[in-house]
Amino acid sequence: MKVSSTYERRRREIAAQAAGPGHRPNEIEYRDVEDEVWAKVAAALSEGWSRHAATVVHAALETLSLDRHHVPQLTEITDRLEPVSGFRFEAVPGLVDTDVFFAGLSRGVFLSTQFVRWEGSPLYTPEPDVIHEVFGHAHVLTCPALAGLHRRAGAAYTRVSAPESRQFIADVFWFSAEFGVVREHGDWRAYGAGLLSSIGELSQFATEARIEPLDVTAMGSLAYDIDHYQPVLFGAESLDEAVTVVGEFFDGCTDESIKARQQRAITT
Repeated sequence: MKVSSTYERRRREIAAQAAGPGHRPNEIEYRDVEDEVWAKVAAALSEGWSRHAATVVHAALETLSLDRHHVPQLTEITDRLEPVSGFRFEAVPGLVDTDVFFAGLSRGVFLSTQFVRWEGSPLYTPEPDVIHEVFGHAHVLTCPALAGLHRRAGAAYTRVSAPESRQFIADVFWFSAEFGVVREHGDWRAYGAGLLSSIGELSQFATEARIEPLDVTAMGSLAYDIDHYQPVLFGAESLDEAVTVVGEFFDGCTDESIKARQQRAITT
């Protein structure tokens, strides 16, 4: 996706203000056009959430009570999030190494960008921006059980050493914390941040995605394309089931146990 040179300069300007891990985020003076993008996405997501978001997400809306017309500061997110789940947001210029990201999760730190996506394509971004980080992850992290799942994923990732094991854990995280769905009142509802922050993903999963039973081995073994809507997701019969099954895997996995899972996946 080609963006304007004006936007690219602005994005670099915001990225340069990122304080980095271990520091309190600097406040960004967002421009009117950035507030307008935030408001447009907020309105679109509100409609999608009303039909496709899990109950825990609706409760999160009240917990954060974000202004729908102005981009929030990461310090504001931390002030509202930390008392309920212990998580805080810290600012980074853009995508960070997976090792750094998961190490942050293990400490109750979510490393977030601060730039806003290009106004020419407000309902899509090729990489995480502050809208994805806040509408997706910040709302999910208001739920103590899901915040705990993020911490457990971080602890698991930092505990193992084999690159294949770490990728397996990252893939299980992808299909749970990012793209997890749960059955409520007979329908599939989203609790994953990647679904919740994309009106396109929300609409597509509800009508097109194939929902497979929750299966950690399959979640860690299925190939996926981050640049397209996800055609296959893994659904839990309740949020408790998702947190229990995935969380117990994170708590107990080792390089050896993950290698065994990968071998089983190959032979089945």
